Amino acid sequence: MSEHTAATAIAERTADPAAALTTPTREASGRARRLLMGLLGILAVGVLWEAYKFLGPDDGVVVAGVRILPRTTDIAMPHLWDMAIRMTEPVTRADGADLLWVATAKAAAFSLGVAALSWVIGVTVGLALALLMQRLRTAESAILPWVVLSQTVPLIALAPLVRNWGSKLSLGPISWENWMSVAVIASYLAFFPVAVGALRGLKSPDAIHADLLRSYAASWWQTLIKLRLPASVPYLLPALRLAAANAVIGTVVAEVSIGLRGGIGRMILEFAQSAAGDPPKSWAPIFGAICLGLLAAGAVALLGLALRRYRRGEEPA
Repeated sequence: MSEHTAATAIAERTADPAAALTTPTREASGRARRLLMGLLGILAVGVLWEAYKFLGPDDGVVVAGVRILPRTTDIAMPHLWDMAIRMTEPVTRADGADLLWVATAKAAAFSLGVAALSWVIGVTVGLALALLMQRLRTAESAILPWVVLSQTVPLIALAPLVRNWGSKLSLGPISWENWMSVAVIASYLAFFPVAVGALRGLKSPDAIHADLLRSYAASWWQTLIKLRLPASVPYLLPALRLAAANAVIGTVVAEVSIGLRGGIGRMILEFAQSAAGDPPKSWAPIFGAICLGLLAAGAVALLGLALRRYRRGEEPA
């Protein structure tokens, strides 16, 4: 009877195509589906852009004297193919000028390096604060309100202060550079989601699990390594992705505020000044910043693949 039951169960699993899929196959199928949906979303934005440019009025949509939709002229909204063609042309007419896409890639690479450093700083500070707040209830009551309050300070107001303070610092032969100020400012945005998400993750294990380790005389450090850190992964990964996006945004904004040359933020500002004479050119660094954000988020996604054994679903930060 037991053999018959086992044979029946095997037959049922074989007859069910969904049950025959292994976990890696399902994960690969899910990633392919998400990638396809992302590409379709990009395509939909392009179609919407051209459709509005074709159907919308040249002066945009104005309601009660307020323009709620942009103009559709070639200066305000160039065609997508005009932008693509302009990317393959030199930045300027000067001899030896880089192609526009090459110049954009160089600026994006510079900003990516600064954003990566700011992400590391933000993650380190956020994790340290989360560990402190989880360890000491008093620290959570004292620090968490200030962590939330810190995000109400605009970067534009903070950037000149950080630059001024940094210019007065010196570490032996090392002098403070403007790109260091940009990294510090961007990390100011990156640490917040990590601190909040990691704190939620560290506090997520059930009390019965913590009591079990306590009954084994496990130290706080052992409980952290064996229980709390693995349990925090579903909360931490979304926070790390958000921190990566915040690091890119903070880097671009800080480059504009400080006036740091060589990055994508400064390029956006410089190309915007010539938008009237060369509209497609001003969109190149914007696309570069978009690719920069996608690359940063993709790098964190690779980290998620390395930690997939701990991912039993994800919780938003």
